[in-house]
Amino acid sequence: MKQFFKMFFASLLGVIVASVVIVGLFIGAIVGLATKAVSSKSPEPATVKENSLLKLDLAQSFHEQGEDNSFSFMGSGGAAEAGVYEITKAMEAAGKDDKIKGLLISLAPSPNSFATLQQIRASIVNFKKSGKFVYAYGESITQGALYVGSAADSIFVNPAGDVELKGLASSLTFFKQALTKLEVEPEIFYAGKFKSATEPFRAEKMSDENRQQIAAIQQDIWAELITAIAGHAHSDTAAVNALAQTAAIQFPQDALDHRIVDGVRYWDEVESMIKAKLGVKEDKEIAYAEFDEYAKKDPNNDMSKDGRVAVIFAEGQIKDGESENDYEITDKDMAKTIRAVRNNDKIKAVVLRINSPGGSARASEIILRELQLLHARKPVIVSMGDVAASGGYYIACAADSIFAMPTTITGSIGVFSMMFNAERLLTNKLGVTFDQQKNAPYADFPNGTRKMTPVEMGMMQRGVDSIYALFKRRVAAGRRMQEANVDSIAQGRVWTGSDALAIGLVDGMGDLDRAIKSAAAKAQLKDYEIRTYPERVDKLKSLMKRFRGGNAAVGEAVAKEILKEVSLGSKELQQIRDLKAMNGQAMMLLPFEINMQ
Repeated sequence: MKQFFKMFFASLLGVIVASVVIVGLFIGAIVGLATKAVSSKSPEPATVKENSLLKLDLAQSFHEQGEDNSFSFMGSGGAAEAGVYEITKAMEAAGKDDKIKGLLISLAPSPNSFATLQQIRASIVNFKKSGKFVYAYGESITQGALYVGSAADSIFVNPAGDVELKGLASSLTFFKQALTKLEVEPEIFYAGKFKSATEPFRAEKMSDENRQQIAAIQQDIWAELITAIAGHAHSDTAAVNALAQTAAIQFPQDALDHRIVDGVRYWDEVESMIKAKLGVKEDKEIAYAEFDEYAKKDPNNDMSKDGRVAVIFAEGQIKDGESENDYEITDKDMAKTIRAVRNNDKIKAVVLRINSPGGSARASEIILRELQLLHARKPVIVSMGDVAASGGYYIACAADSIFAMPTTITGSIGVFSMMFNAERLLTNKLGVTFDQQKNAPYADFPNGTRKMTPVEMGMMQRGVDSIYALFKRRVAAGRRMQEANVDSIAQGRVWTGSDALAIGLVDGMGDLDRAIKSAAAKAQLKDYEIRTYPERVDKLKSLMKRFRGGNAAVGEAVAKEILKEVSLGSKELQQIRDLKAMNGQAMMLLPFEINMQ
C-alpha cells in the first residue's frame, strides 16, 4: 500500500507538472500569435458590395469608444466592434454612399440606455434624409427597440412575437432587513436630501425625495418615447399614452390595429420585400454591410488639417489608482491621458466624453485638477452620454460648454460615505471575538469590527459635509453661478439633460458630434482631424493584462466567464466588489442605477 501511494502521488505530480507546462505553452502560443496580430497593420475595412443593405442590431451593447478584437485571428468574432460615435458617423457616411441602398434595424431587446438609443435614433432620422429606405423587424420588440424603430419607414413584427407598450417602472432593492437578520449595522453619512445612494441600506422603501426624482426622470423619458411612437403612428401622444395605461397592446395584431407597427410578417416575407426594394432576385442573397465593418470607413480624417480635436472618452465608475478592468475611470490613468493631450501642441481643442455615474471623491478631484490645467491651455468641451452624474458631473463642471442628450442622467451633486459594522455577525454567529491595544483613541479608526463612537460619527459627517461644500464651490465656479443657487439645485438631486438645461447645469442639447464642432469653433479650426484617447480596448490585451496581474486576477477573469452562465452575473459581482471598495470612502456616486422596465 505504501508503494501504491508513492506511485500514485508521483503520477499525480507528473500530471500536474505536465498540465502546467501544456497550459504555459498554450498561453505562450496564443500570446505570440496575438502579439503578431496586434502589432501587424490593422485590417482594411471590408469592401462594400454594390446594392448593399446596412444592418444595425440593437442587441449589441454599444460602448462610447469602439473595441478591437485581436482574438479575431482565431475566428472569434470580428476584428472590431463599433462605438456609439462610430455608428453615428458611419450612418452619416452611408447616406452619401451609392453602394448602400437602405438600412435594416433588427429590433432585438437592447442592453443600451435611453440616451444612447436616442443618439442612434437621431442618426437614423438623418440617414432617411438621403431618400434611402429604412425597414425595422423584430420578434420581441421592447419599448426601447420600438423607440428606435419608430424612425423607420416601416416596422414589422413576427406573427408569434410581441410588442411592448406598457410604461416605465424603476425597481430598487433594499437590504435593511437582511442586514438586521445578519446583525450587520450600516453606519451611513450623507449630504443632500436627494442623495439616496445609501437608502437601500438604511430604509425599506424609497424616500419621498427619491420617488420624486425618479418620477421626474420617468416623465421626461416617457415623453420622448411616446412622442416618437406617436409620430410614426400618425397619432398623438395622449392616444399613445392611453394605449399604455390600458394595456391595449397585447398581441401583434393590436399593434397593427393601432398603427404602432406597419405589418405582421415572418422574416422570410420581410426579406422578400427587401429583395424587391433592392431589385435582388428571390433566389439570390442580400449583400449586408455590418456596422462593425462599415464603421472602419472613417470620413473624418481624410481632409487637410490645420489642427486636431482630441476626444477623451471617460466611461465607467470613477476609482482611485490604476485600471484593473475595462470601462472604468481611474485617476492615475486618466491623469496620464489628460497630460499627454495637454502637452501635444498639434491638439488645439479637447472634447471630454463622459458616461459615468461618478465614484471616488478623491479621484474626481484629481481628475478635475488635470482638466483645469488642460483648460488653461486649450478649449475643453464636455459631451454627456447616458449618464454624467455626481463625480461624473464634478469632472465636467469646469468646461467651456457642456452638451447633453435630453434623456442624459446628470446632476446628483451630493456626497455620501458608508461603513458596515460586522462585530455582532462575527461574534454571535461565528464565535469570532476581537481585542486590541492602542496608544491613541482613534488609532484603529475606521474599523469594521466595532461600533463608531459619537466623536467618530461626527468626524465622518464633517468629512462628508466638507466635500459637499467643495463640490458646490466647484460647480459655482465652473458654471459661474452663486453658491446659494447651486445649493438649491444640488442636494443630490438627479436631473435629465433637458431639465439640466433649464436650470443651468448644461449649455445645450446635442450629441458628441455637436460637442466636437463646438470645440473646433472655439479653437477657430476649419479643417481638423479627430484623435481619440485613450487607446481602444482590445479584448485580448485585456485578458493578457489580467494574466499579468497574477493568480488572483486570472482567477477573477475565469470566475467572470463562469458567472456569465449562472444567475449571478459579472455585473452583480462587480457591484459587490464596488461596495467593498467604497467602505468608509467619501463617494460622489449616482444614488441608483436607472433600470427602466
